[in-house]
Amino acid sequence: MEYVADLHLHSKYSRAVSKDMILPTMARFARQKGINLLSMSDWTHPLWLKECASQLEEAADGLYKLKNQIANSKNDRDILFLLSVEIASIYSQDGQVRRIHNLVFAPNMKIAEKINKELQKRGANLSSDGRPIIGLSSRSLLELIMSISERAMLIPAHVWTPHFGVYGSASGFDSLHEAYGDFSDYIYGVETGLSSDPEMNWQMRELKNKSILSFSDAHSPAKMGREATVFELSEASYDNVRKAIKREKVRSSEFIVHSKNNKNVSMNNEPSTMNRIIYTLEFYPEEGKYHFSGHRKCKIVKSAEEIRESGNTCPVCNKRLTEGVLYRIEQLGQKLPTIVETKKNSQGLKWYVDPTKQHPPYVKLVPLIEIIAESLHSTPQSQKVKSVFETLTSQLDSEIQILLKTPIKEIEKIAGTHIAQGVSIVRSGSIAITPGYDGVYGVVKIWGDKEEKKKTDKKDSPQLGFEI
Repeated sequence: MEYVADLHLHSKYSRAVSKDMILPTMARFARQKGINLLSMSDWTHPLWLKECASQLEEAADGLYKLKNQIANSKNDRDILFLLSVEIASIYSQDGQVRRIHNLVFAPNMKIAEKINKELQKRGANLSSDGRPIIGLSSRSLLELIMSISERAMLIPAHVWTPHFGVYGSASGFDSLHEAYGDFSDYIYGVETGLSSDPEMNWQMRELKNKSILSFSDAHSPAKMGREATVFELSEASYDNVRKAIKREKVRSSEFIVHSKNNKNVSMNNEPSTMNRIIYTLEFYPEEGKYHFSGHRKCKIVKSAEEIRESGNTCPVCNKRLTEGVLYRIEQLGQKLPTIVETKKNSQGLKWYVDPTKQHPPYVKLVPLIEIIAESLHSTPQSQKVKSVFETLTSQLDSEIQILLKTPIKEIEKIAGTHIAQGVSIVRSGSIAITPGYDGVYGVVKIWGDKEEKKKTDKKDSPQLGFEI
């Protein structure tokens, strides 16, 4: 069965997070968006973990669901929760201050409590924030959780973010081994972050056999699912999610899957029952806050090419620019030969495929509410935009299904020609984006630069009947 998973979220106990990030509201939004596996989030915070324990019950091994009296509706109880938390390590290594964020997955609440106790023994103030800051190095943190349970996992979070990613230009490392040392073999995957996509990560040879994961890092319910990882699990359990991330028993030829009548089959046409990642849903990396380099205060933004030509010093303040993800990947990447193919399915949806079959395919999407907002010349926060979103998701399907699979004519019947056209344009990938930099989100224009996009589209592969 397919599970659309968003396993990097934050609760109301984290700084700068909406008070609506509580379990019942998260479950309601997840159902509307088409997500069926969520992070419980922030479980190192004692009050939040207590709240989770009182509102959830075990649904499967290591997975939880809302208790009947807590859920807003019966269907909300179908949403499963898994224990993952973002931990910020701030420490000195090799004469440099490192600020690295890691996701820690726990197989059950008992193990989570044990990890919390050990963190407290080492001076961590877990009550200060849902995303705690600790003085342990990334390697020491990984060693600690492995000593408590080898079923636990550590996934480096938003790995290219300049200030907090393991590969980040400001405080990161040049390799996983530098960061995690002799424990680097326990790193089974990395999180792309909003400012990079899988293809960019495929350029790192050390990630060849690692899972490339995408999650939203949402601070509000509306942002959940803007990136997600779609698992195929033989049955729902924490261990099966772990096996999928570890890529246990996955052959490279299994990664490109075709779906007919919603039934996944492997390349040898036999039904697939393994635990694996079958594709990811991606934010356009240009829309991320750190794709290009620049200085927000000085309003200076530079592409990777411009950095190479003119250097990384700000012409306004003469300080070093915040080097963006694209430039950092060019620094560390191995400049591998063509590593992506594009194919369009019968719904006009553009898929990005690894021709070496080492990694699953992915799609790039714009959130439905942003498509509606631009179509109506309004903002995602406006009531009329929210009303159209509610109508579409209640009368058609979830947001993810609408973006991926719902026939355009069906969308047109409910929301009109312009919104339907917007979904169609996003599926084709023919959009214009002003890239984000130094903490500023990029700006998407679905109807912008159309003539230039038409030229680009001619280079895409023709429709090949590629279905997922």
